[in-house]
Amino acid sequence: MTRTQNALPLKVYWQPGCSSCLKTKEFLLDHGVTFESINVLEDPDGFKDLQTLGLRLVPIVARGSDWANGAVFRDVARVAGFDWQPHTLLDPATLIDRLNTILTAAQRFLNQIPENQLDSMLPDRPRSYRQLAYHIFQIPKVFLDRVEHDTPYTYEALVSHLPEVLATHQDLLEFAHAVTKRINLWWIHKGQATDFTQPGKVYYGEVTLHEVLERTAWHSGQHTRQLMLTLESIGIKPDQPLDTADFSGLPMPREIWDNEKTWR
Repeated sequence: MTRTQNALPLKVYWQPGCSSCLKTKEFLLDHGVTFESINVLEDPDGFKDLQTLGLRLVPIVARGSDWANGAVFRDVARVAGFDWQPHTLLDPATLIDRLNTILTAAQRFLNQIPENQLDSMLPDRPRSYRQLAYHIFQIPKVFLDRVEHDTPYTYEALVSHLPEVLATHQDLLEFAHAVTKRINLWWIHKGQATDFTQPGKVYYGEVTLHEVLERTAWHSGQHTRQLMLTLESIGIKPDQPLDTADFSGLPMPREIWDNEKTWR
């Protein structure tokens, strides 16, 4: 990075309810880094700036023309200009155990949402309760498609557009059950013998498959925390709610929704 670039302001492009966006902002704040916070859903120039960089996704951390996807902290630290030491990842078997706990709980919570409220919208974000629930299980599905079929792991694959076949509450529950069953079958038959040091081959940067598995667990976990919050907001107590111990060892964000936007 040149001296001129280093003099430019650091900008973080994000949107509410985005797990990676929140984690990126908290990461920078934890390291005492100041930045210009740009909510692309409210700032009309936000996506224009990203398009100038040839991007159409968040979170992005940028200083002038130098940028990093917020999902890769080593790259974020480089752009922000500080040294960073990575944390120790849980072993793959423990990550699968955490993910299984999360997905099983998410099925319970999804079952509690009244069908007539599935299309209610989350605060400050064009995403419905139905889309949030779908996204929780879509995340491990994209991971499975990558490891089982070498399907490209793209940003578009993770955008929570529900397939038309998931028309009812029951359809969504069956999809959730199928993904949970699939992750466990993969682990039993192939996962335990997988080389997790191999390249992850994901859109957001150069990471190992081990890092992708960890991200799959905490990403679904964060949205499951949001699903619990959703239930509470409509006056329903989550069935056997998850607590801190269920996320032990995962790099969970401190906040559930956002550090700048309150849940309304």
